[in-house]
This record gives sequence, structure tokens and C-alpha cells, in this order.
Amino acid sequence: MATHRRKVNPQDDLGFGLQPVIKNQPLINKDGTTNVRRTGLPWYDTSNSYHTLITMSWRRFWLMVFSGYCIANVVFACIYVALGPNSMYGANGGTGFSQFWDAFFFSAQTISTVGYGHISPRGMPANFVAAFESMIGLLSFALATGLLYGRFSRPSAKIAFSKKLLVAPYMENGRGLMFRLANLRRNMLIDLEVEIIFSYNESVDGKVVRRFFPLEVERKFVSLLSLNWTVVHPIDNKSPLIDMTKAELEQNEAGFAVLLRAFDDTFSQTVHSRTAYQAADVVWGARFKPVFDRDHAGRIVLDLSKISDHELVELPVLENYLAEEQKE
Repeated sequence: MATHRRKVNPQDDLGFGLQPVIKNQPLINKDGTTNVRRTGLPWYDTSNSYHTLITMSWRRFWLMVFSGYCIANVVFACIYVALGPNSMYGANGGTGFSQFWDAFFFSAQTISTVGYGHISPRGMPANFVAAFESMIGLLSFALATGLLYGRFSRPSAKIAFSKKLLVAPYMENGRGLMFRLANLRRNMLIDLEVEIIFSYNESVDGKVVRRFFPLEVERKFVSLLSLNWTVVHPIDNKSPLIDMTKAELEQNEAGFAVLLRAFDDTFSQTVHSRTAYQAADVVWGARFKPVFDRDHAGRIVLDLSKISDHELVELPVLENYLAEEQKE
């Protein structure tokens, strides 16, 4: 291993310090989140409520909104039924089941302030409940509107990263560590900057610590991401990967954190995207297949479904490349 050629910089640890990776647990997940489980918080903690509601999936969000709406109407319907059959004008349900559904749909009209007029509250208790429910409905819909606006207006990058990290032929008789990325949206990303942090476990004085090294890339900046971008780290004499094999990467539980920054022209703000690769994601002796073609009019067609497509190839002998590099 040639990692001793690089000086350890404590600022490259991504905030994890010297904590080693155990049982192949990545420091950063594929979706860019940190793989840290937090404990010691109170059972009822609202500090992460807004963040959770903004970042959860759309399916979970709509399920939560629909469930909350149904639960609220069921609760108020039970209250109206408990007040007695004479608590509502126009309710003609003869059975308890029919009375419940009359109360449920009356609650739905009240909480949304629609009020068709067919059913109305009777008596002071029912009017108090209806007034309170209408207030809850106004506040709830205002909250839901704010959350919808926050989810739509939150600047974010939607980047497709290749599933594998390839060790592929690079230039003449050289090797390069590379992955591919592309923008999934039609918006314009400008002034892109990428950073790769390589980390692995190392035994120091009988104690396992985590080492972090930034990898130099062939091209760190891109002015405009219109097609795909293949990010390449040349495996040369300056690379900490020069003497490492796939078996050593897996044995030392190596990982590669990818950090991407770009300026979103739609929101006029800087956006970020992250992903990570583990040693098992590295494919030795492969290269990416073309991801774009031309249509009948000569226009470039980018096929995002092929972002991870690759084929196996034979790697060049690295010793010849390193010998030529030393002569230069």
C-alpha cells in the first residue's frame, strides 16, 4: 500500500474523526445521508419534525396527510354521535351506523369550511364542537399548504450516479478510477465542482483508525452539465490507490465519498448532492458504454437508463505506465 505517500490531513475526515468502519457499515449511505443512529433524545421530540416532513418521500407525505384527515374526521364524528341524535339538524340516520356516517360527512364539511347546508349543528355543545373543528381545519390546511410550498420550493439536486466505480484503462497504458453522473432534471446546472474522499481502516499501534485522503481528479470543475460527466481519478504515483488491490480494499473496508456542488439556474442557489461507494462496488477491468446517441435530425439523445452500463476489458500493465511517468 502506498497511502504513506500522502500526508494525513485532519480536515479531510468528513466529521467522523478516526472512527473506523466496522462490519462493512458505510460512513455515508448511497443516498448521501450519514450512517449515524442517534439516541438519547426524548420520546416526544419536535426538533426534527419540519425536516422530516420536508424531506420524506411523496408517498409517505400524502399517506400522512390522508391518514391525518381521516383520523380527525373520525374523532369529531364520534364526538357528534356521543352528543346524541338530536345534536345535528338534517341527520336522518336510523341506525347507529348511519348516524356515524352522517356525523363523519358533516365533520368533513365543517373541517374544510365547505358546509353544504344539508346538516347543521343543533344546540350549544354541538355548535362549540363545530366551531372548534373549523378552527382546527383552517390551521391544518394552512400547515399543509406551507409544507407543500416548502417541498416544492426547496432547492435540491437530482443527480444520477453510476451504480459501480470502475477501474478502467486511462490514457496510454494507464489506469483510472472513474464513475459517471448526469442531471435527471431539465434544469441547468452550472459551475459544478466534485470531490472524492477515499477512506480505509488502518492499524496504528494496535488500534484501528480511519484514514481519509482526497483523491485528485482529472477534471474537478465543469462549467455546464448538459450531458453526462465521467469523473476520473488517475491511478499514478501520486495516488493512494497505486499499490492497492481489490482484496486489500475489501479487507480494509475502504470507501469512497463523492461530494458534488453546483449552481442551480432555476433557483439561483447552490445545490449539493452526495453518494458513496464501498469496496464491493468497485469493478476492476471495465469501462463505461456510451450513454448518448443521435436521432434522425442529428440531435443528441441522452439515455439516462444507461448511466451505469459498462463492459469488461483488460487492464494495461501499470508498471510500464509508472516507469514512463517517472522518466517524465
